[in-house]
Amino acid sequence: MRFWPPRPLAVDTLIACAMVCVAVLLGRESVTQGWPELDARAYVLVVLAHLPVALRGRAPLVVFGGVEAASIVYVTAGYWPVVSTFGPMLAFYTVASMRQARTTAVCAAAMVGVWIYAGVVSESDAMASVVAQALLFTAVLWRFGYLARRSAELARELRAEQAERARREVAEERGRMARELHDVVAHHMSVISVQAGLARFVFDSDPRTARASLGTIADTSGEALDELRRMLQVLREEDLGEPAGAPAAPMPGLARLGDLVERVRAGGVRVELHVEGTPRPLAPGVELCAYRVVQEALTNILKHARHAEATVRLRYQEHHVAVDVTDDGEGVNPDRVPAGGGHGLIGMRERAKLYGGTISIGPLGEGGFAVRLTLPTSARAERRGDETTA
Repeated sequence: MRFWPPRPLAVDTLIACAMVCVAVLLGRESVTQGWPELDARAYVLVVLAHLPVALRGRAPLVVFGGVEAASIVYVTAGYWPVVSTFGPMLAFYTVASMRQARTTAVCAAAMVGVWIYAGVVSESDAMASVVAQALLFTAVLWRFGYLARRSAELARELRAEQAERARREVAEERGRMARELHDVVAHHMSVISVQAGLARFVFDSDPRTARASLGTIADTSGEALDELRRMLQVLREEDLGEPAGAPAAPMPGLARLGDLVERVRAGGVRVELHVEGTPRPLAPGVELCAYRVVQEALTNILKHARHAEATVRLRYQEHHVAVDVTDDGEGVNPDRVPAGGGHGLIGMRERAKLYGGTISIGPLGEGGFAVRLTLPTSARAERRGDETTA
């Protein structure tokens, strides 16, 4: 099993050539060390014991076997064994860094065996030292190879985790944008649909009302286009990697609840807005969350309880902001949402959860329907909201 990507052949070739040069230079000292002088055959064997490591990244086991075979022939011929050790050691390190422990153990045994064989052939007087060196060098190379393999495995796992995290973030962002599009389009189209039906109904009998309905349609469609343009601008900046610029239109917030209520009133629903406490600036994400929840609740009233009376109550508290949207109609039963629907209710719950708030959606005991949202406005929550909407 391979753990590393292949190294550039040019780099491994340079390393192999450098090892050959070092081995040749060291071989010239054979006579001073009491060994026969290297001849042409010896130099060929030295090259064969080192140059193949240029291919170690592509075929580590083959290279290890080849350089060990050349080293055995070199040692058997009676030459200084030290000269032929560099290639096998690097080849063994590569095996340890790219193969599992079982394969590495077999190669380690072969390397120790060749090392001891060299000591026996040369009739060394310090066989204990030869055996100790064989075991020590092999163990050190195995350890470093194992660490390199683990580092490669961890790097691969980290890259996979980062890719998975990026995929999740993209999916979450797409879900957020889908909820934004749902809230924008569903609300505005509901208002336009109601006003268009009213204008058609009174077109001949009440031109003034028809003109007012057409004016509401124009204003609502213009606002919808502004919000869609802002969202598309954000998407374009994210896709092109551009720095976030000023949006084409301000982000909807609690200050625009009055406009939202007026638009719903124009759609034929009697809505009252009550604000309790002292209004104060909140994190943009918190304000957007509260605004969208109210927008979705009023859109559901337009769709399912158009003749009901509704109340929007906004309460600024010390550490929280709360919004309630209640009506005296039948509303929408969240447990009986048709297949493929209910994205608005799901979106409201997900928004509340995102900003650490709580939300309840359901019918009232005395009749009607209620959506109650509470959001924290502590410094920590505001920082989280700013980061989310950045």
